[in-house]
Amino acid sequence: MSRERFEVLVGEALDEVPEELLGLMSNVVILVEEDSPPGEPELLGLYEGHALTSRGWDYSGVLPDRIFIYRRPILRICDTEDDVVDEVAVTVVHEIAHHFGIDDDRLHDLGWA
Repeated sequence: MSRERFEVLVGEALDEVPEELLGLMSNVVILVEEDSPPGEPELLGLYEGHALTSRGWDYSGVLPDRIFIYRRPILRICDTEDDVVDEVAVTVVHEIAHHFGIDDDRLHDLGWA
């Protein structure tokens, strides 16, 4: 799957997130990267920053938080384009949840492994 098609799928996954939640996101960008960081070959996405729940009165003047969606690792675990669509959607939701301060244990409990 081309990078362009993959980026379209990420955009479509974002379109499925309720506007109320997107409106609450603050100072965060979503980026598509080809590969996960060295030593993390199976990582599908990553939230890097300060969750909304941990931002205090002194949170200002900082660079945007970043959500990375890793194209090649997702493509490696998927057999069909439908699988990619599903995995991109799950990964986008998973990383957005981290922006809202929801940890991996809670996401697993909710079925967003």
